[in-house]
Amino acid sequence: MASTYSSDLKLELMTTGEKSGTWGTITNTNLQQLEQAVSGYIAVDVASADVALALSNGAVSNGKNFYFKLTGTLTANRTVTMPDSAERVFVVEDATDRSSSLFTLTVKTVSGTGVTLPVASTNLVYSDGTNINLGIRNKGYVTPGATYTAVNGDQVLVDTSGSGIGAPVTINLPASPAIGDEVHFIDSGNNLASNNLTIGRNSSNILGVAADLIISVNTAAFTLVYVNATRGWAYKDNI
Repeated sequence: MASTYSSDLKLELMTTGEKSGTWGTITNTNLQQLEQAVSGYIAVDVASADVALALSNGAVSNGKNFYFKLTGTLTANRTVTMPDSAERVFVVEDATDRSSSLFTLTVKTVSGTGVTLPVASTNLVYSDGTNINLGIRNKGYVTPGATYTAVNGDQVLVDTSGSGIGAPVTINLPASPAIGDEVHFIDSGNNLASNNLTIGRNSSNILGVAADLIISVNTAAFTLVYVNATRGWAYKDNI
């Protein structure tokens, strides 16, 4: 029988009596792939195009690493895909520059769903063979312009002072949220009483009402969490 390959890392599985004289080479390659999965690091430039990671049969390949640092200045929304069917656990760090564009960055399987990364976050994710799911997240901070659409897990620094935008700001909540999704808001410019923050509901209720939320309190810092379709977004803590 010919060699077969494992489902997750595509290690070469040799049958008894096969590959005479090449077991050492194949075993060393398998060990290199295991090393990638346990401690491998790779920087992936996503500035100019989406990236399809590879899980090649019996060979070292970029999708087998443990830690992925995504880099580059985004020029459009970007997607990084992991092949279908493989079960993988790995870490993804957003080290891209999105300060002016605020394009989205998503990690998913080719055919399934995935995780949209908050700006500057580091995420432990896992593929169940169908979709990529969030395990653990270390949040970063995003300082948007006058209008921005948040993603789950964002910590938004809102500066409407003269040293910042110097005008009202609108932050739209995520579209199609799931129960437990959160967005944190911080008045970093201490000027919301003069230049208000509008939190756009983006088709979901806020505090049970189908209306945007206006924040006009200096030094406000609070979290909105999505609780259900009726209540929509509610305060997790006080302003």
